Amino acid sequence: MGIDGEVISDTLEQVAAKIGDPAERVFAALFAQYPHYEEMFVMDTGGQVRGSMLETCLACLLGVAEGDSETPRFLIEASRLTHDGFGLEDGEIDRIFFVMRDVFRNVLGPDWGAAAEREWAKLLVEIAKIGHG
Repeated sequence: MGIDGEVISDTLEQVAAKIGDPAERVFAALFAQYPHYEEMFVMDTGGQVRGSMLETCLACLLGVAEGDSETPRFLIEASRLTHDGFGLEDGEIDRIFFVMRDVFRNVLGPDWGAAAEREWAKLLVEIAKIGHG
């Protein structure tokens, strides 16, 4: 039972159509849930690092969901290693993906259906497995 990449892609397209760039909402939610993350972005006064990070996360989500590339897997594995230098354990890397799902679910409200819930759950499980065997 693979992930239906079309469902994931569709939810991302719907979010973009409703709010455009979700970076502000995603990082506001991330910092609200995990306040210590905000200090890691203190030098990112213009938001370029956050924007780049979100873009990479979105590419990883789509790549894993569509199963068409190993690049997202390598990026996630590398993030687990490199973010250790910021004091994050590799499991903490996954939090951004859960926050993104929660923000997108909130943005779409009633348009977030059972298929989106099911496929995002499968996607998050798959992402959590990357780099852990």
